[in-house]
Amino acid sequence: MNRPLADIIRQRYSCRAYRATPLEAGARRHLEDILAENTVGPLGTRCRFALLAASPHDAQALRGLGTYGFVKGATAFLVGVAGSGRRNLEDYGYLMERAVLEATDLGLGTCWLGGTFSRSRFAQRIRPGVGEVMPAVVAAGYPLERAHDPIRAHAGSSRRLSAGELFWSERPGVPLPPGVAGSYAHILELVRWAPSASNKQPWRLIGTEGAWHFHLKRQKGYGKGSLLFALTRIADLPRVDLGIAMCHFELAAREAGLSGRWALLNSEPLTPDASLEYTVTWLCS
Repeated sequence: MNRPLADIIRQRYSCRAYRATPLEAGARRHLEDILAENTVGPLGTRCRFALLAASPHDAQALRGLGTYGFVKGATAFLVGVAGSGRRNLEDYGYLMERAVLEATDLGLGTCWLGGTFSRSRFAQRIRPGVGEVMPAVVAAGYPLERAHDPIRAHAGSSRRLSAGELFWSERPGVPLPPGVAGSYAHILELVRWAPSASNKQPWRLIGTEGAWHFHLKRQKGYGKGSLLFALTRIADLPRVDLGIAMCHFELAAREAGLSGRWALLNSEPLTPDASLEYTVTWLCS
């Protein structure tokens, strides 16, 4: 990308109002190239992505998605499917967020849209194969001025949990003492700015010597196990959000010159906590 990652992350917001201007040819080619390169997530899932021009029928696919139904004027959509796998939704979120940040760097507005897309018109245009799922799409285009975006003020996108609520030391619920994060303090702040469905921020990072352990903290009535999930079979969006946070973490670490790798540990690395689901570990090197 052409600018510091922190600038791009802070520029990105959930844009729900766009100018009726098609993507410029250069921007379209760049995004198509990025999407073509995003084929395998960090945890091994194979994914496919495409850049679609908006059609008059897309509004039907967005009905029933709450505030997302207010997306107006998007001229393109980033769509994709993830193959089956233990961490397929996390990989999908990671890879799609990389494309979102590239789009932001190009001056485009974007908005993550989570829902039941596997049988939508979006899915018909990318043709999911056996075992492939479409947990979310991303609206894109040239944004109207933020002052003209009436939904943004009510969407909670400007609110973030504190670092002490998201990042813990050695065990669940113990905030990182000042200075302990060291060179990772900046990386954690960029993770704190990661987007998430309904701004739930379901990730929790626990730092131990030489490792950061990513956990999912579910909220009642949202995601897997909720009534909404059972009735609609909507994608388990908190897991997609975990992948988005992973993307911010790794890109920021790489930019800062901090090396490491992702690892799936065979067992819970810390004292089990019923409110948390272990996801993945970043091993520092």
